[in-house]
Amino acid sequence: MTKTPVPNDRKNIAEWWAENPMTYGEVHGTTVYARPDGTRLETCFGTREFYEEVDRTFYSWNRTLHDENGYFGKIFPYEQFRGKDVLEIGCGLGTMALNWALHGARVRALDLNPKAVTETSTRFRMSGLIPQIVQSDANLVPFPDSSFDYVYSWGVLHHSPNLDRSIDELFRVLRPEGRFGVMLYNRNSFLYWYSIRYIEGFLHSESEFLSPLQLASRYADGDRDEGNPHTWPVTPRETKRLFGRYSLDLGMKVLGLDLDSALEQILPIPSLARLIPAFMNKPWARRWGWSLWIYGSER
Repeated sequence: MTKTPVPNDRKNIAEWWAENPMTYGEVHGTTVYARPDGTRLETCFGTREFYEEVDRTFYSWNRTLHDENGYFGKIFPYEQFRGKDVLEIGCGLGTMALNWALHGARVRALDLNPKAVTETSTRFRMSGLIPQIVQSDANLVPFPDSSFDYVYSWGVLHHSPNLDRSIDELFRVLRPEGRFGVMLYNRNSFLYWYSIRYIEGFLHSESEFLSPLQLASRYADGDRDEGNPHTWPVTPRETKRLFGRYSLDLGMKVLGLDLDSALEQILPIPSLARLIPAFMNKPWARRWGWSLWIYGSER
């Protein structure tokens, strides 16, 4: 059977994400949320209630990365970059960019998706801040060389058909000795090898008509509705090649934020996953987690 190519050009990617923004809703792209008390809440784009639900859900998914310094305080050096220039590549609905701004950074952000630009700008204004959010491609960042002290991206660049170019651009706009942080999906993960390659590719026989790239795209973000145009996770080895050209102190961490839900898929009784002690879960999470955090400073 002929394998259908993935439509991975920029126009298709921008249009898909505009129609399916990363709302962290009960279903990808929707504004309906499952509340901790078991109820469901339907919100509307552009409202304060909507942004609160986006943030609450996103923070809960990443709860192990928060500390006394704030949300994501374990990985983001907020105090070090107070009053300095910070860029987010792929701002989504603005949760992280707003955090940086509230910690005193001079934040700019970009996104290929016009919906993301509109929503992030709206919530900045709601917080009394002047938004500097632009619609742009990560392959062509619209800022001069050496414009920023810190550049970061969270769960975005693996959706770029030209990841090498996106990383080149990240370091082009980073100042000498500036710092960076990037989260990319991890191909050496339980979710990729078990959920995508084994369950969908082998057991459901989808590898017969889909390539590994197409499988990853279909069963990553938006998997309940045939997936998205382009998702290709990286391996730690590939990461060293991509970032090692620019950074001498490159660091990597596997963030096993997804492992609890992943274990529920394979245990005969899903609730058993919640009974596994943290000390037993952590080594698995640090080796087989879906999120790879890459950080360091420019040479």
